[in-house]
Amino acid sequence: MLVSGASGFIGQRLCTALQGDRKYVRALLRSEENGPWDEVNIIDLARSAIPPSCLEGVDTIFHLAGKAHALAETKQDEDAYFSVNTHATQKLLEAAQCAGVPRFVYFSSVKAVGDVDGVMDESVSVDADTPYGRSKFAAEKLVLQGGYVPHPVVIRPSMVYGMTAKGNLPKMIQAIASGRFPPLPEVGNKRSMVHVDDVVSAAILAAEQPQAAGQVYIVTDGCGYSTRQMYAWICEALNRPVPGWNCPVSALQWLAKIGDGIGSMRGRRFIFDSDGLQKLLGSAHYSSVKIERELGFIPQRNLHQSLAEIVGFLQP
Repeated sequence: MLVSGASGFIGQRLCTALQGDRKYVRALLRSEENGPWDEVNIIDLARSAIPPSCLEGVDTIFHLAGKAHALAETKQDEDAYFSVNTHATQKLLEAAQCAGVPRFVYFSSVKAVGDVDGVMDESVSVDADTPYGRSKFAAEKLVLQGGYVPHPVVIRPSMVYGMTAKGNLPKMIQAIASGRFPPLPEVGNKRSMVHVDDVVSAAILAAEQPQAAGQVYIVTDGCGYSTRQMYAWICEALNRPVPGWNCPVSALQWLAKIGDGIGSMRGRRFIFDSDGLQKLLGSAHYSSVKIERELGFIPQRNLHQSLAEIVGFLQP
């Protein structure tokens, strides 16, 4: 098994699971690191050639390496997204084809397509509205339509949570813990998320099940969380009372417009603006019924159950 981006949050959990199944794990990294793998190959996929020895004996590639979504994106970022997320993926696919690797599981994102109202599934075909999303979708097309391997699969995780200090959920937990996050109103929004270990299980299923070949699978924990629910559960995990008052939506909208103005004046986004408000109170609700139906995927964790563990990791 070859895992690119093995040192990342998901990559390390995947390598641990594979080793637990007695698989020989070859990590593909940009720099030398110790971790739950048997061998390391140091390659910058965006800049370096892939030597044939790197894929010798490999029967499955799990491709996680890529440039993550940034809050603010520029033209330079767009070029970097396509270099790292699209062109490097093509390079790895070409190497896999030359080496005769049969299976290729690509970790994409639900942001590879645009948003629509309601619960979104794999049938949504709206164009992505960010350079990051467009670069991921372009890579998906290469994986699924390029004819490089007999068993190509695309995994689209929703927002992934677990034992990590990176990402929006840890930031929210830290802000609530320090009293910098106002008590939000309940607006009934729904946001899909998934535990890292469930993402790993889904990816392994996708690699092993023959019917997964050529498919795209969204992965969630099967729940839709409102931001207010998350706020209350984080307070519970921090052993703090939930405040008896809520910050009005109108006040948040006013602050967001101020942020828009500041961002416009300085030429880059402010820490809180209208887009940030949408991410806070808007919906991003996805269905993982397809992978449950076709591959028998059953999520084992949900956010409420996991928050005490996550808070304990972030607030030792």
